[in-house]
Amino acid sequence: MNVSRIALAGGVAASTVLLLAGTASAHVSVQPQGEAAKGGYATVNFKVPNERDDASTVKLEVTFPTDHPLASVSPQPVAGWKIDVTRSKLAKPLEVHGKKINEAVSKVTWTADAKGIEPGFFQQFPLSVGQLPEDTDQMVFKALQTYSDKEVVRWIEEPTEGGGEPESPAPVLALTAPAADTHGAAADDDKSGEAAEETTASSDDASSSNSDSTARVLGVVGIVVGVAGVAFGVLAGRRRNA
Repeated sequence: MNVSRIALAGGVAASTVLLLAGTASAHVSVQPQGEAAKGGYATVNFKVPNERDDASTVKLEVTFPTDHPLASVSPQPVAGWKIDVTRSKLAKPLEVHGKKINEAVSKVTWTADAKGIEPGFFQQFPLSVGQLPEDTDQMVFKALQTYSDKEVVRWIEEPTEGGGEPESPAPVLALTAPAADTHGAAADDDKSGEAAEETTASSDDASSSNSDSTARVLGVVGIVVGVAGVAFGVLAGRRRNA
């Protein structure tokens, strides 16, 4: 009996630890739809779980990194939420597609019109972003999550090497290798085109050679036929004279 009670108590304790660990690990995160390639554009989702049992999430503020500013940030409408995009002047202008950009998005804020994210639910907030930086492997976004009871949770702690996950980690977007070089592909296409032209030229030369050979054969045949006709005419004339 005592052994059974001890086992039951141990099981309950383990379940409680797992439940608390699962709750503690739930935080605001960011993930791309597909891949977020360096130097390209991507659609990313900020995932916001509700960690409270007696309050709803009514506001999310995401601050963009100033060391790698993004010239293009377009939010997707989310039903029941108002979206505000804040732009700030850049200390160093960006050059995108040959144009200088003097300001970039510094913060995006989503505010619930009514209920927000209720206990037991989560919400995703999509953004189209670019041009992603080429000189880093990740981008760190700092987020503030506000609940209906005025509590504010600050997801702003940046990850450190060998330090494990912080208590309130900031959303981190991992960047993948750049997409294939289009210039290289264009060069390959040019080479293929040149090879095709050479093949066509060779085919044309072969066709011309074949045509010349055929003409020569026909010419020889014509000469032979002509000689035979002349000989036949001479023989026929001699027979008539005889």
